Amino acid sequence: MTDSIMSKAATMEIPINSNGDTGTLAEDDSLEQDLQQVMVSGPNLNETSIVSGGYGGTAEGIIPTSSIKGPAVRYNAEFNKRIPVTGLGSNMHHSSSSSSMTAEEVTRGVAVEKLETMKKWGFNTYKCTKQMISERFGRGSRTVDLELEAQIEVLRDTKKKYESVLRLARALTNHFYNMVQTQHALGDTFADLSQKSPELRDEFGYNAETQKLLCKNGETLLGAINFFVSSINTLVKKTMEDTLMTIKMYENARLEFDAYRSDLEELSLGPRDAVAMARIDAAQQQYQVQKDKYERLRSDVIIKLKFLEENKVKVMHKQLLLFHNAISAYFAGNQQQLEQTLKQFNIKLRPPGADKPSWLEEQ
Repeated sequence: MTDSIMSKAATMEIPINSNGDTGTLAEDDSLEQDLQQVMVSGPNLNETSIVSGGYGGTAEGIIPTSSIKGPAVRYNAEFNKRIPVTGLGSNMHHSSSSSSMTAEEVTRGVAVEKLETMKKWGFNTYKCTKQMISERFGRGSRTVDLELEAQIEVLRDTKKKYESVLRLARALTNHFYNMVQTQHALGDTFADLSQKSPELRDEFGYNAETQKLLCKNGETLLGAINFFVSSINTLVKKTMEDTLMTIKMYENARLEFDAYRSDLEELSLGPRDAVAMARIDAAQQQYQVQKDKYERLRSDVIIKLKFLEENKVKVMHKQLLLFHNAISAYFAGNQQQLEQTLKQFNIKLRPPGADKPSWLEEQ
């Protein structure tokens, strides 16, 4: 109670008599009521002030409590104590609301972005489908590069023929592998019979040696054929396929370019009011974007076709020479030439008895 009275008295002037006794206050009753009101409800902190420099301080020493940063204070009437009020509940509620609003805005932004993407995709698909149908029924015009399209057609035909060569070479590898395995088993059988048939030991013996030699040469030839198949597979499935993927992108770009070109031509034949001119300007911008994309991919296709042709000639020259020399040496029975062919092309055979997949399994 003393603290409450002093806080109230700090803002009042108390008259002093000459003998040091306090004078009689004219407003004792009102002062008592004010003190009771203070004890019950406490002062309004936004309207009170803190006096700096004692009772004789000037107005410059009065600091409004509303400008002080720190925890607020409320009065408890029952215990007559000051209890700090941190305001965490309201701050946490405000922070939670802000976080909720931020998450909602992010979700809404993502949804709007996806919607715009789907809208653009649908609009572009509609235009391209319309252009494709128009071309198919002969009503729409299309951009044609006769020289480039002829080269693309040659590449597709070449790929089909090389795929046929690859399929037949794999079949040859399969059949020849089975033959070598049969020769190996036959040589083992002849060797066993040579030991168990004294009267035919020599006959079984040299047949066993012949089959073993054929088996050895056959494994050498299998190494050459396997290298041939692997190189053709890389050329067809990777190099040619990569070029054809670029061609596919080029053809799609050509279709989009013609779709936007047709759209611009249709708009140019219509009215020329303000709305129509705005649509024409937008179509002109889209047309320029598609034209740049089309020309860029066209240039990429031309470059890739050139490098593919050079690479194809280089690879096939080496592989066809290998295939010819290996086959000729094997069927001529020239073991030395067959081994020399493999050395010439840096082909290494797996050592005998190595636990590795067979040539057929590696395919």
